[in-house]
Amino acid sequence: MPSNILTSARLRLEPVDDRHFDGLRAISGDAEVMRYITGRPETPEDTAAFIARHKIKWAELGHAWWAFIAADSGQIVGTGAVQHLERDPRNPLELAWRLRADQQGKGYATEAALAMARFAFERLGAGQLLAVCHQENLASSAVMRRIGMRFRGVERWYETDVAVFEMAPGDLAQHTGRPRAP
Repeated sequence: MPSNILTSARLRLEPVDDRHFDGLRAISGDAEVMRYITGRPETPEDTAAFIARHKIKWAELGHAWWAFIAADSGQIVGTGAVQHLERDPRNPLELAWRLRADQQGKGYATEAALAMARFAFERLGAGQLLAVCHQENLASSAVMRRIGMRFRGVERWYETDVAVFEMAPGDLAQHTGRPRAP
């Protein structure tokens, strides 16, 4: 299996590409899903540009956005990334995700976030990961806490004041069955 494809108990995470357009479009075109991200549904052109941009990022950086594919149905249930905050390589790495509205609350975000965090720490050698969310997005902040992230404070990213959570490699140990490093 290529090293940029991740698996978990119920998901297969594949780097986004053109064959994922319809599934990604269903996510980004949903106003409910996008309310805390962009505040508006994205257009089909936005989705095509998103895919094109991240195919390049995968080639350049070896990390970007994945499509989350449910093992039982083969359907795209979400998408997520290890990327630099504000897409600037000078900024720290962040975990990001979004799920189809009908797939929220099933644990997929937690499962995918853990797989992506392991990828960032083990394959990219990240010393720290951040995650940001709209301050009212309680579901995302709950996932951040669930995977072992700590609230760092409110900071300005993506032209808005967002809740920022952080974790180090040792914070992931409690979720992988590995002992914490001393």
